[in-house]
Amino acid sequence: MARLKLYYATNRRHEGRNRWRPTGYSRHFSQDGIENLRFGVVRVTALKRDINACLERDMSPNGTGNGEALASYLAKQSQDTGTIRAYPEKLSDGIAESAQDDAVLGSRAMLADLQEAMTNAADVLVYVHGFNVNWHQAVGTAMALQLMMQAKANLSANCESKDVVVVLFTWPSDGLMLPWVSYKSDRAEARGSGASFGRALLKTRDYLHALHDRARNREVELCDQQIHLLCHSMGNYLLQEVIDRLNQFTPGRALPRLFDQVFLCAPDVDDTALEPGEPLGQINQLARQVSVYHNRGDTAMVISDYSKGQPERLGGAGAARPGQLHRKVHQVDCSGVVTGLVEHSYYLVGNVAADIRQSIDGVAQRDSGRRREETAAYDNVWLLR
Repeated sequence: MARLKLYYATNRRHEGRNRWRPTGYSRHFSQDGIENLRFGVVRVTALKRDINACLERDMSPNGTGNGEALASYLAKQSQDTGTIRAYPEKLSDGIAESAQDDAVLGSRAMLADLQEAMTNAADVLVYVHGFNVNWHQAVGTAMALQLMMQAKANLSANCESKDVVVVLFTWPSDGLMLPWVSYKSDRAEARGSGASFGRALLKTRDYLHALHDRARNREVELCDQQIHLLCHSMGNYLLQEVIDRLNQFTPGRALPRLFDQVFLCAPDVDDTALEPGEPLGQINQLARQVSVYHNRGDTAMVISDYSKGQPERLGGAGAARPGQLHRKVHQVDCSGVVTGLVEHSYYLVGNVAADIRQSIDGVAQRDSGRRREETAAYDNVWLLR
């Protein structure tokens, strides 16, 4: 048996009488407000045999490992065996957190635990899911992503001792499988949740600033590990709202560089969103490198176009004008290796997951160990093999 552990943050409403020991989280916003956040740990029991069967499955032409099947299995295990422990908080109403000397913050407790994990040679990958995902599906997918990243570690020569710890941010996506109604509802909820996730990132920024101050005073020693971000599908639309929130609470002209790598997977945003002046035009300020993964056969992008009258999606054919993107931004066309009916969660499968892991490990875009080819027209556009 395997006992899996996952850190999470959420603005969903807790289920059950005890908010610190909930039975789950619902498709509604927290009863304490749209920006209210809970931080915690969920544990799920699963069979190692079943996990390994998914990790070792041949997914030709997309390599080895079926993270989609693993996510479905772990979602069921979350429902059957999952236990949740939220970090307790103690705050006085109507008084700013900074003015409360005895305040107990769940965010601070989780960040301290993550700091300890990073000190022990682990990178952190923050994961934001997309449309039509309930609590158990979010947990299953985040755990599958964590296991896929760990399984792909041996593809890079410099990551022998590096672990990857996934932190889930889950927002109240409907998870109802009603294509038109759920999409419209989820889009509104993603927009509202952007401020909540932005608040979580501002807490992280303040924690890191305080940590660097302590390091300058030689109270602590900083580790060499990194924090990364992966947004899937409508999670990228949520990220647009996050950037707006960060701009409101960031002095100066540039946003803080919180991440080493940012991965925009099957992004359900306009194909011009990364251009200067557009909603994701400042994404380069948040990271050392940004990677966009898209698939021309992604039927979810077609649904987005049709149901909402959207412009072309970034997750379909990629950026409309690659030459206008910042030099930090690279896009990877996965169309040649992705198969299946929906072809939307391919970041969890085979060579796509391996390519993401290589970026986490600092492998150069042009490294010969990557299964990709550079296009003739642009030096920031790649075809995955």
